[in-house]
Amino acid sequence: MHLRTRPHRTGPHPRPRLGARLRRLVLSGTALLAAGALVPPAAAAPAGQAGHLSAGGLSAVIRYTEYGIPHILAGSYADLGFGTGWAQAADQVCVLADGFLTVRGDRSRWFGPDAAPDGSLSSAAGNLSSDLYFRGVREAGTVERLLATPAPAGPSRQLKELMRGWAAGYNAWLAQHEITDPACAGAAWVTPVTAADVAARGYAISVLAGQGRGIDGITGAQPPGEGARTADAPGPAGAAGSPDPATAADAARELFDTARADMGSNAVAFGGGTTANGRGLLLGNPHYPWHGGRRFWQSQQTIPGELNVSGASLLGTATVSIGFTEKVAWSHTVATGVPMNLHQLTLDPADPTVYLVDGVPERMTRRTVTVPVRGGEPVTRSQWWTRYGPVVTGLGASLPLPWTRGTAYALNDPNAVNLRGSDTALGLARARSVDGVRDALRRTQGLPWVNTVAADSAGGTYFGQAQVLPRVTDELAAACLTPLGRATYPASGLAVLDGARSACALGSDADAVQPGVFGPGRVPTLAGVPYVENSNDSAWLANADRPLTGYERIWGTVGTPRSLRTRGAVEDVAAMAARGSLTVGDLTRQQFANRAPAGDLAAGEAARACAELPGGTAVGSDGAVVDVSAACGVLGAWDRTADTGSRGALLFDRFWRRLTAAVPAKDLWRVPFSAADPVRTPREPNTAVPGFGRALADAVAELRAAGIALDAPLGEHQFVVRNGRRIPVSGGTEALGVWNKIEAPWQAAAGGYAEVVHGSSHIQAVGWDGGRCPVARTLLTYAQSSNPYSPHYGDQTRLFSGERWVTARFCERDVLRSPALRVVWARERR
Repeated sequence: MHLRTRPHRTGPHPRPRLGARLRRLVLSGTALLAAGALVPPAAAAPAGQAGHLSAGGLSAVIRYTEYGIPHILAGSYADLGFGTGWAQAADQVCVLADGFLTVRGDRSRWFGPDAAPDGSLSSAAGNLSSDLYFRGVREAGTVERLLATPAPAGPSRQLKELMRGWAAGYNAWLAQHEITDPACAGAAWVTPVTAADVAARGYAISVLAGQGRGIDGITGAQPPGEGARTADAPGPAGAAGSPDPATAADAARELFDTARADMGSNAVAFGGGTTANGRGLLLGNPHYPWHGGRRFWQSQQTIPGELNVSGASLLGTATVSIGFTEKVAWSHTVATGVPMNLHQLTLDPADPTVYLVDGVPERMTRRTVTVPVRGGEPVTRSQWWTRYGPVVTGLGASLPLPWTRGTAYALNDPNAVNLRGSDTALGLARARSVDGVRDALRRTQGLPWVNTVAADSAGGTYFGQAQVLPRVTDELAAACLTPLGRATYPASGLAVLDGARSACALGSDADAVQPGVFGPGRVPTLAGVPYVENSNDSAWLANADRPLTGYERIWGTVGTPRSLRTRGAVEDVAAMAARGSLTVGDLTRQQFANRAPAGDLAAGEAARACAELPGGTAVGSDGAVVDVSAACGVLGAWDRTADTGSRGALLFDRFWRRLTAAVPAKDLWRVPFSAADPVRTPREPNTAVPGFGRALADAVAELRAAGIALDAPLGEHQFVVRNGRRIPVSGGTEALGVWNKIEAPWQAAAGGYAEVVHGSSHIQAVGWDGGRCPVARTLLTYAQSSNPYSPHYGDQTRLFSGERWVTARFCERDVLRSPALRVVWARERR
């Protein structure tokens, strides 16, 4: 289908639902202070009825304030979805359209089978694998079945209305506008979408950490051929062709290590006893990709009398994922719970597509999927499904799971029947307190891979790891893990259960919304304490004075080393809580403190060890002798921060990455980790290890070869380029443990870290002062739009560079007083 696009025109429209004063506002942008004057009459319906089906064409009023932040006013959930889809399309149409190609399984048709997707919606290495998976999902009717499932196991009526409206709003924007973004201007693959497409995008996000990790292994799984019939005899794990448990344990540990992921986060909530006015505070700092389909997008969504929430949505979703209201604020952090498990299948010796359960044969279900391919014949492949889920032959390249004549592996992902994530977001947006946050999490049970940290205006705090996880108890694991599982489960939380015994089924909790998952009564939770904090380690030290224990291994570890980012965060927030009298200003200062815990621990020792090197030289990994004497003073003088002006931060970063990659943690520190002192250990770097001099020599040689001074300010070599202009970026890497996390590939020829790939994204610092308007500061680090022709392509990136914030406009009077106020009446044209 080709779209006939045309510039958007605004003008009077005789729709009776909208009052005359609203029409005047749309036409003139007049700042009306009476909120009721902006509301379609339908919006005045009783709160419980605001989700009604909208009659006639959908519409919404979108008021834009500074930095292109839309405040969407609607009279129903469908209208709200309409305004959200419209406004997201205006800012991110090309990124959105690309993602819809992914979930439709159409990438190979347009871009060829060998090109790679951007990784935002799956782990597929190439378009063909991605298309085979998502076309399989579509042809199986998976999303449609979930949409038809009654709530609470399925999506609510309000959520379905939001998705219907989002699709209509996106389509209306396409029909009424010319696309200027060069990424897709004039592209025939930018087409209208359906509500099912919107739901399919939500499904992709839900399974991102489950089936989404194994897409290549699912689409590439084929029964062993005739040659395998004699080469692979039936047998248990450890037989020929089966993965080595020790190797698999290491691979699984890396696969599920949150420090290695392209998503992370920090969040802290402070209770009323620590703040200046007895009310709560929340600082949320998600670390997400800066490009592609997992970007955040800011908005305020309002249905008067029903919903009023401000915050950030993942692109393509119709709800605010993280945000704040008049009474409560919350953020999410990527959690350590493993939202999948494997079932090891014992196969029928006569047929590798038949598996045995309690000795009874069950035949796998074969799904045949055909993918159209640009410039070639369609590709047809089969996928194989079991009672546990799809057969998978690997989780990434490092964890192969061979399908032999005797054994195969099936992947169980409970989030493959979960479209409730946006209902959880709606529940959080309607909460009036941290108790309401807890109730929303209990009621909807929709979060697949994140924790929740919340604060409220009464001074309450909450931490909950309310993930949808397979119900793998430690008791079940002890009875049912295979030899492979006995290696991977303690190492990573990945359980490999014996699929040949029905006694090893996952079972159910009475309070769980779906079978086979933990109910909310088992969720690691902490509430009502001076602070709760998470930086992507397990729940154990959400508050270091009140450690959380007693949860199953699949949720995460207890009594194990914390990341440097967690250690630095706990030190910082515990000190803030102890100091007391905290305000939103303290939160904004914490965000940009840019303290590098690795520097505090090791820079001084490194400078002293450097000064003691004979002749001021060290031998690099290539055998060359390098004069490192100038580095000693630079390391010693470094201020231990990752500010743009910090001199020595870049040198230490390049040195520290090499040292920690080459030297095992057990050899790196003289004082080992102690569970009795987890925030302060390990410490005292062992500079006598052979890798020390080599790492220093290599770092010095690298910077000199790139023409970079050893004491160059960080911001000269950590930056992004927007419309030809360099924008310095502060913050530091996971290796340094900086709260304000920034990750960028090293590009010496381009001047250093020349583009951020993931890190600080939608940041919010929120408190309350007793009035109706929350006191909030926000930043969307990469700005609202990916279109280089948009005025909002890099405006907040420049704010981020200058460590400046956006003052949130939540209350109606503040929206209407914005000097940048621009009003759009978005509507369908029938």
